Amino acid sequence: MKDANDRFSLDVDAVAGYCPSGEAWAEDKIARGAVPVLSCEGPCIRGEIARLSANLVARQPPYARACYAETILVPHSAMARWVKQAEEVVVIDGCFLKCIGRVVNNLVDRERVVHIDALPLHKRFSKVFHMDDVAEAERRDTAQSVAEKILGLLKDRGTSSKPDVTHRDCASVCAAVEKTR
Repeated sequence: MKDANDRFSLDVDAVAGYCPSGEAWAEDKIARGAVPVLSCEGPCIRGEIARLSANLVARQPPYARACYAETILVPHSAMARWVKQAEEVVVIDGCFLKCIGRVVNNLVDRERVVHIDALPLHKRFSKVFHMDDVAEAERRDTAQSVAEKILGLLKDRGTSSKPDVTHRDCASVCAAVEKTR
């Protein structure tokens, strides 16, 4: 394995357009003051649990799903504006790599990011990669359990209007969730 760099950049081809339905979605969420929820994505079971959990969390007011790709790759979009201007952003990553969180931390003031690593919340599938290697019902049940823990944590620590809301990294958020069980 090569040595890791502390920071790196990535060139992305520009895009002139935007997603019309994403624009309408984000504008509605901005108007409602919804808290954007972003998550890990991909074929890994840990990312799939994070994604499914984020979908469940986002069904509960004041939360709503934001498209990470549009947020990051279409900087002139309403989606990007919503996430960048939100009082609080919830990021649910699937593992220790914290991929989505590492990007969001460079788009949004870290004090407004609640960053959660889903893996310590379920402690399963650490030796499995592909989501299809875990039965769909087991994926759904695990995601439901993780979402309930996350919602409990978010409720216990209060709303974004309270002055004690600060950036929390994956370890501290997961530790707090463990204490609330």
